[in-house]
Amino acid sequence: MLTLVILLSACSGSPPDNLGVQGGRLASCPDSPNCVNSQASDSAQYVEPLPLKGSPSQTQARLIAILAREPRVRLVEQDKHYLRAEFSSRVLRFVDDVEFLIGEQAVDVRSASRLGYADFGVNRQRIEHLRRRLAEQP
Repeated sequence: MLTLVILLSACSGSPPDNLGVQGGRLASCPDSPNCVNSQASDSAQYVEPLPLKGSPSQTQARLIAILAREPRVRLVEQDKHYLRAEFSSRVLRFVDDVEFLIGEQAVDVRSASRLGYADFGVNRQRIEHLRRRLAEQP
């Protein structure tokens, strides 16, 4: 049993050291197809930013509430214009890092797998799911 716990915890990996906001931007996606970013210039990795829902601070509060209701999500960093959450997969507990940079016009997003090469569209689907959830907010 201990071996299984150690093996599964290894699936989470360590957070990359390039996360966060640098020069007003989120980190670029790696060359692998397991990342989407609203600031990407590559059309394969580009995803539309999330629209604001109210003011930037109201949008941030709504995003925090949405994340709190999602399964296997942990909010790990938060400041005035930035959120970072860790999403864990159901079975093997692979971790994806999801970042939100809340601006005056929109919310830039980045969602990337920590491990592996392909994600079978999971990161893009996650952002689109969060977009729908944000639109449903009163």
